[in-house]
Amino acid sequence: MIRPYILADTNWQHLKDAQFDLAVLPWGATEAHNYHLPYSTDSIEATQIAEASGEIAWKKGAKVIILPTIPFGVNTGQSDIFLDMNLNPSTQFAILKDILQVLDRQGIHKFMILNSHGGNNWKAMIRELGLLYPKMFLCVAEWFKLGDKEKHFELPGDHAGEMETSLILHLSPDLVLPKNQWGDGAEKKNKIKSFSEGWVWTERPWSKISQDTGVGNPKAATTQKGEQFFKAVCQKVGQLFYDIAQADVEDLYE
Repeated sequence: MIRPYILADTNWQHLKDAQFDLAVLPWGATEAHNYHLPYSTDSIEATQIAEASGEIAWKKGAKVIILPTIPFGVNTGQSDIFLDMNLNPSTQFAILKDILQVLDRQGIHKFMILNSHGGNNWKAMIRELGLLYPKMFLCVAEWFKLGDKEKHFELPGDHAGEMETSLILHLSPDLVLPKNQWGDGAEKKNKIKSFSEGWVWTERPWSKISQDTGVGNPKAATTQKGEQFFKAVCQKVGQLFYDIAQADVEDLYE
């Protein structure tokens, strides 16, 4: 069945007279996720959360269009891990600029990046692009920062841990290796304690902090946890899509 809110699904017959209030660009990555999860983990999550959330917003009456997922992200800290694919931030900026040029020209003036990869950092780009496209409302949502992970998981983890493993067990179970092949996701911390306190930052060289490329123990992951969390995330993100699509961006503050 054709989903009219998914650009990759629909066609010119449906689109030639269509109008949309919000365009959403899911953005993932292609990188190792412990031993047991696919390189496409972030892109699977981005795509399926965007599509399910888009359905929720569409059924509420929002005119939202979900763009095809970008499958490569910033992986500069993983340059020595085999086939971890990297897009430099300057490349991401160029891609975004071209996409916004199309949307702005065609009258879609609300745009969201639905980010699914912690290595992607959008704020500086959004600030600069906002000056180039002053008619556009630009924003970024990062579903993995939703504050209720602890309701669903014992130890959510940072990368290929309990949360992500549960999600992929639900979304793409055929791509998950058997549990006896899961690494423990042990992370080595910076010896300079300030870097663990959140007010100092340096890029983590991934092969030095993790033996299996995971950060966070996946052992407590289950399909049921993944399904429950996926539904909770999509309800929040779907409502966000609806709210932005319906909003008067000239009257957002009170």
